[in-house]
Amino acid sequence: MTEADRRPIAELTVRGILLGGLITLLFTAANVYLGLKVGLTFATSIPAAVISMAILRYLPGATILENNIVQTVASAAGTLAAIIFVLPGLVMIGWWQGFPYLLTAGITMTGGILGVMFSVPLRRALVVDTDLPFPEGRAAAEVLKVGAGSRAGEAESGRGLRLIVVNALVSAGFAIVTQTKVAAAEAALFFRAGAGATGITGGLSFALIGAGHLVGLSVGLAMFVGVIIGWWIALPILTALTPAAVGTSVEAWAGGVFRTDVRFLGAGVIGVAAIWTLVKIIGPVIGGIRSSMAASAAKRGGTIVALGERDLPFGVVVGVSLAMLVPIAGLLWSVIAGGPLQGSALPLIAGALLFILVLGLVIAAVCGYMAGLIGASNSPVSGIGILAVLASSLMLVGLFGRGAEPATTQALVAYALIVTGIVFGVATISNDNLQDLKTGQLVGATPWKQQVALIFGVIFGSLVVPPVLQLLSTTLGFQGAPGAGPNALAAPQAALISALAKGVLGGDLNWAMIGVGALIGVGVIFIDEILGRLGKLRLPPLGIGLGVYLPMSVTLPVVIGAVIGALYDRWADRRPDPEYARRMGVLTATGMIVGESLWGVAFAIIVYATNSDAPLALVGEGFASQALVGGTVAFLALIWALYRYTRRMAATSPPATP
Repeated sequence: MTEADRRPIAELTVRGILLGGLITLLFTAANVYLGLKVGLTFATSIPAAVISMAILRYLPGATILENNIVQTVASAAGTLAAIIFVLPGLVMIGWWQGFPYLLTAGITMTGGILGVMFSVPLRRALVVDTDLPFPEGRAAAEVLKVGAGSRAGEAESGRGLRLIVVNALVSAGFAIVTQTKVAAAEAALFFRAGAGATGITGGLSFALIGAGHLVGLSVGLAMFVGVIIGWWIALPILTALTPAAVGTSVEAWAGGVFRTDVRFLGAGVIGVAAIWTLVKIIGPVIGGIRSSMAASAAKRGGTIVALGERDLPFGVVVGVSLAMLVPIAGLLWSVIAGGPLQGSALPLIAGALLFILVLGLVIAAVCGYMAGLIGASNSPVSGIGILAVLASSLMLVGLFGRGAEPATTQALVAYALIVTGIVFGVATISNDNLQDLKTGQLVGATPWKQQVALIFGVIFGSLVVPPVLQLLSTTLGFQGAPGAGPNALAAPQAALISALAKGVLGGDLNWAMIGVGALIGVGVIFIDEILGRLGKLRLPPLGIGLGVYLPMSVTLPVVIGAVIGALYDRWADRRPDPEYARRMGVLTATGMIVGESLWGVAFAIIVYATNSDAPLALVGEGFASQALVGGTVAFLALIWALYRYTRRMAATSPPATP
């Protein structure tokens, strides 16, 4: 198709941006809840593309490029929501009592826009001139192509939307039943293991099953290895070394040691795995940047650049990036003003701005490469967040040292978290942007229009993140934060990142456990490399680290979901159209996540309105054993029924145009 042929085709339209914005608002709310509950978010590009096709096909002049813009805007939901891996830490340390709207939105928006700008020069390096697979970008492109190609595409988008709705309704419905206490939300058994203690726990959560399907068997099994290391090897040993106080239950004993020791063991594994990832990709990233610079030089020399290769102009990228430093400086000043750090405002702000620019550029390259290698959903941005908070905290130690007054230390921890939050915004959006640009390349989109669409997605997502965080904070709370209730959300990454900042700046970080975890990390990296050389299924070290760090009630259902997803994909590969059958499975998993997650936000509203921690409870604690048995049976039966329904939908491809 020539440039002249493509110009009249609708692409960056007002209705596309508005539709993408609406999907962004819904999916951001769902991802915020899911991320705070289990430390995982889901990619929204493919479901957004399906919803977009289902809606736009009834409007005149809809095109594949316009559908691509919708999914580009909406994809910000899956990534920008990851800011919740950092910001709840400000509530956990007592610096914030809630989430101030303008400050929270400002941190999210400025970091996100910088992420878009920093990733623009990397498009040619990582999307055009490499053979990185970009799995999610390719999958989204296939969905868009099918939807634009024939009646089969219309039929597929209709089936896909039906799958999302059915699975979302079942997922939300079961979550509602668990809130009535008629069915249990979690099964747990803690017991002594020699002189120590351990347990087996699993959440009855459709969202976790769906997340497992999406992350895949390799990551799921890696997390299971982490469960074995953390819960069934380390925890019995560490509890044996830390005898329980008189009258303490086995559950409280094991849970306390898990939080104070095992989690830092997992942090050590995650940190080493993240550093290893950086070492592995630094060479290709530098080579790609050189290629991008060579292409820019050729353009300045008069070479005509095709429409499908036009990025935002380099001057705009530099100008917007520098302009973002002004509101960032204002945000940082608002944190410092009137507090114990005000006298050092100038070096603090100048150092933070330089830190954000330098580390942000590196992180944009790293995250873009990781997204291309393993997909945006599997890209270990939480590991990047850990490295960022350690780096920002050490920067502050260099300026102020350790042993400051408690009020000063708290202010420094808060400052480190806010700087990390901005850098994290860069990481999440650059992680997503290049995935979208790969989709655009495959469907013939205009890069600069997609980059503008990403900015709109960042703005929409930034507007909805603060009120959702505020709602969940005031109703459910976060584990470990003041006033947290029985339904408190784990917010695992935020808890770890804030603990690391406090430990570095306060001088009491559990370095022993982190060191042991680092040694384990070296070992699992070695094993993963051997498996790769032998052509066996890999065990990503970051997945193992998350398995050690996260509660088993979260990881075990994800592992089960990964196994179910692998079995489904094996069945799909035997169908006449295996790619279509696999996409139906992805939409099933997405529906499971969306339904429970959106219900979680709705439940928070009910808790807020009723001022009750269990507003829907119909039975008391005496019904717990029946709720456990009945809930488990119902949960397994519904999973079987939903996948059977999906297989029936995916057994035959939609009819093609005669």
